[in-house]
Amino acid sequence: MLAISVFAIIFVSVAPFLWFGLLAFKPYIDITAVPPRIFPSHFSLEAMSSAIYKHDLFHYLKNSVIVAGTTTVLSVVIGTLAAYPLARISIKYKRTILLVILAAGMFPQIAIAGPIWRLLRDLGWLNTYHGLILPYLAFSLPITVWILAIFFSELPRELEEAAKIDGADLFQILRKIIVPLAAPGIFTAAILSFIACWNEFFFALLIMTRSDFQTLPVGIALFPGEHTMPWGEIAAASLVTTLPLVVFTLFFQKRIIAGLTSGAVKG
Repeated sequence: MLAISVFAIIFVSVAPFLWFGLLAFKPYIDITAVPPRIFPSHFSLEAMSSAIYKHDLFHYLKNSVIVAGTTTVLSVVIGTLAAYPLARISIKYKRTILLVILAAGMFPQIAIAGPIWRLLRDLGWLNTYHGLILPYLAFSLPITVWILAIFFSELPRELEEAAKIDGADLFQILRKIIVPLAAPGIFTAAILSFIACWNEFFFALLIMTRSDFQTLPVGIALFPGEHTMPWGEIAAASLVTTLPLVVFTLFFQKRIIAGLTSGAVKG
């Protein structure tokens, strides 16, 4: 009974992805067939080719890589520099500070969309990469600092004390000892930040009104025309968008789990 329940849950979760994956390789006649055909009569690259060349999918892909990649790097670097003192230095109300940082990351985006848009407009940063990276960084930093602060606090202090005796300064300790030991936590924070930025739609739509700078979620949402719904092209673009993240996450799942479970068990 348990096996059947697990199989049913997996099927319900995976079925939509399998359907869209097959849809990306169906000819147009199969996509519009009534009743719907689960499997294509023959595999076709028409939808994939149209998504790439007609809708310029790789252009949106490049924008997403630039924005999500830059935000992730900045979030990890700044988050590491902020989390290490919180984990190691005795600060009054440290737990309260961490809770406030985490609460800032949970703040509803719609509540601050207006002020952020106006600020970026006054700075002339609308339709620019850094105009989108800045809000993304503001939302990804809290969870990054939270994860890294917990991870750093679990590392043995004896290693740092031994390094100080050998004459290492604070940045050498951080770069040569703490960062390598905290690699699972840093990697977890990086992948969570990257996925959040990669999939984000609201601010990307609000800030990037020109197609030159629009990211994948916005670009795919604009595929439909006035009288048509190109399901094949949307499915193909979604497959290109999703597959790298799935493969990446599966490949590094042990590191991600190690980072997420850090600090859950003492001793």
